[in-house]
Amino acid sequence: MENSAFKAAILEGIPGELPLPQPYDTNINHAPRRKDILSADEKKLALKNALRYFPQKFHTVLAPEFLNELELFGRIYMYRFRPGYEMYARPIDEYPARSKQAASIMLMIQNNLDKAVAQHPHELITYGGNGSVFQNWAQYLLTMKYLAEMTDEQTLVMYSGHPMGLFPSHKNAPRVVVTNGMVIPNYSGRDDYERMNALGVSQYGQMTAGSYMYIGPQGIVHGTTITVMNAARLHSPGDAAGKIFITSGLGGMSGAQPKAGVIAGMVCVVAEINPKAVEVRHSQGWVDEVYTDLDELLARMKTARENKEAVSLAYQGNVIDLWEKLAEENFPVELGSDQTSLHNPFAGGYYPAGLTLEESNQMMADQPELFREKVYESLRRHVAAVNKMTANGMYFWDYGNAFLLEASRAGAAVTDEKGGFIYPSYVQDIMGPLFFDYGFGPFRWVCTSGDPKDLETTDRIAAEVLQKLAAKSPEEITRQMEDNIHWIREAGRNKMVVGSQARILYADCTGRTQIAKAFNDAIRDGRISAPVVLGRDHHDVSGTDSPYRETSNIYDGSSFTADMAVQNFVGDAFRGATWVSLHNGGGVGWGEVINGGFGMCIDGTPEAEERLKMMLHWDVNNGISRRSWARNKPARFAIEQAMKENPQLKVTLPEEADDDLLDSLF
Repeated sequence: MENSAFKAAILEGIPGELPLPQPYDTNINHAPRRKDILSADEKKLALKNALRYFPQKFHTVLAPEFLNELELFGRIYMYRFRPGYEMYARPIDEYPARSKQAASIMLMIQNNLDKAVAQHPHELITYGGNGSVFQNWAQYLLTMKYLAEMTDEQTLVMYSGHPMGLFPSHKNAPRVVVTNGMVIPNYSGRDDYERMNALGVSQYGQMTAGSYMYIGPQGIVHGTTITVMNAARLHSPGDAAGKIFITSGLGGMSGAQPKAGVIAGMVCVVAEINPKAVEVRHSQGWVDEVYTDLDELLARMKTARENKEAVSLAYQGNVIDLWEKLAEENFPVELGSDQTSLHNPFAGGYYPAGLTLEESNQMMADQPELFREKVYESLRRHVAAVNKMTANGMYFWDYGNAFLLEASRAGAAVTDEKGGFIYPSYVQDIMGPLFFDYGFGPFRWVCTSGDPKDLETTDRIAAEVLQKLAAKSPEEITRQMEDNIHWIREAGRNKMVVGSQARILYADCTGRTQIAKAFNDAIRDGRISAPVVLGRDHHDVSGTDSPYRETSNIYDGSSFTADMAVQNFVGDAFRGATWVSLHNGGGVGWGEVINGGFGMCIDGTPEAEERLKMMLHWDVNNGISRRSWARNKPARFAIEQAMKENPQLKVTLPEEADDDLLDSLF
């Protein structure tokens, strides 16, 4: 499609004439059919809600069509209105927009829905089985039209994928404010989500799906790499070469695991039941070899260990079969985890043993209670096999996908006599004390030109900034700095770009701010040819309150509060973010977490420099101060350093109580 036709399609929004129905594309990885949860009256309401996007003259055609979608898929996606143009992140100047900031958001939305990036692109789901950008294609069309029309004196308000409209604001306000799944707390159960999503009134935005900041599996590969590297350093003797890491999931975020294992120098074995997911990751080079026979796989693992290869092996099959085979053979494994989407266990996030993919997809829709029993039975088997492996010396951790939480609900043997989990989350053991408490988190950027040369320039600039900072960094963060310098110098060589020209690294407040300022200077000087979008994963120092993941190393009783994430969202908004988001759910599930995110478009101007300095300082130090107040010693060190560097920062510090004194009272 010519760019002029693309621009015209964006500006049209909802078409004035009904487009022809589109065939169901079987070459695309589609979302599973959702369970039939609505009553007859609720189905009528769902149809009313869907039809309000269209003039009445279309209703006679669309009403039965939408009802058919609801009956077939459990949702109204409005497939007829899926755009005819290719969905990918175009260079920023190719978007019809009155505001560069708005154009940068359009680019990020399209990247989230790129078929090379998104898990279920035609259902507008980016990753995690239900992490949605929009609920239906009408919402996409309207949102893109609003973004094309808006000025820097307006803000677009998004309610769970629905564009409520453009509202007058000012040039320093966010261009877009996003909320997803912000339901009344007592109505945050799984069936509440299924019902509200089927009605078209709420959605699960995951973390970076519904906030337009997903950059493909690269977005998590660095965090996965440093997690695996540090797990090997802390919990098994010797270097990483030849060590085996067993896990599962090759969908969205989980697709980062094989690449991370190879970068860490290990043998990474990932089970995945969906052949399409395996095919995608293998074709993209994120998986080296694919096996369907367990005996052949174990033989290959043995050879790879002996040769100390850095290689990724996919097992196309059920992870439970893999774990049980390893336990039965008493096969030595150093590291183990799981990244199936167990925040979504009964709607495509976890597939039970003994059923094919197709049988599972049918059962979860037609016999949901039986499917739930099969999932829980499999979780008990899954845990039993893992327990045998850890008894033989394997280190296992929860990867923040609600594995331990859901396994405990299934009655699996994952709790101790006090009711706590017998395995740590990776935040408790690794990411919390080594990274988050010191302010290090997943800082990311996207070159809106779409030019790989701009990405190479940003890589080089980031490496130079980190090298200078490392020379004077305190001993407490020396290893973190060294790992990140190695990472960014190797990033281009590892060919991690899927979709937009994007990069990620772990940096603290000083690192993020100085890298961002250096980018802004390079845009101003013409060394980078177009604006750069800054962002992060919500999985960070400040963005997320999640007691089973991001804040699982908060031990003062506040891990179930969400003040930090909400304050983060609000503070980013008035300190200069281009867009902000606040979500219920993400990573560990609907009702289990609140997380806030941002995006910032920098364009080389002095105003952009002021915004990035102010916003990034808050975005990191909000979380460090909370972690310090929870008496996390690394965070206390980090916030005291921050107060020395900026006299305007004054944070309440905790006094330490004497444990012997308290013990004497009981």
